[in-house]
Amino acid sequence: VQLQASGGGLVQAGGSLRLSCKASGRTFSRYSMGWFRQAPGKEREFVTAITWTGGSTRYADSVKGRFTISRDSAKNTMYLQMNSLKPEDTAVYYCAARYGEIYSLTSSYDYWGQGTLVTVSS
Repeated sequence: VQLQASGGGLVQAGGSLRLSCKASGRTFSRYSMGWFRQAPGKEREFVTAITWTGGSTRYADSVKGRFTISRDSAKNTMYLQMNSLKPEDTAVYYCAARYGEIYSLTSSYDYWGQGTLVTVSS
C-alpha cells in the first residue's frame, strides 16, 4: 500500500495551493483518508479528513473556512485545496488512510504518505 502526496511548494501569505494524495496497492473502499501536518519542532497534528464516499468531512478549527478536502474515488486520489494561506500553515503535510470512520487521532491511521512541504512566506 502506498500513498503519494504532492503539490507542496512556496507561496506568499494569502495565496493558495492544492495538494494531492494518490493511493495505490489496494482498493480503498471503506477507508477514510485524512491530512495531517507537522511544523518544525511541533507534533504532527490533524488538519482534515473525509470518508470514502465523501459524504462526511471534519476540519481542525484552525483551517475551517480556508481549506477544503475532497476525493475522487475512481482515481483513488484525495485533494486538499488550501486558500488564504498563513505563515502558521507552514509545515510538512502528510496524507493518511484508515479503515472505517473519520478519526482525528494520528495513531488511528494505518497508512501514511511521505509528506510534502508547504512554506508560506509573510
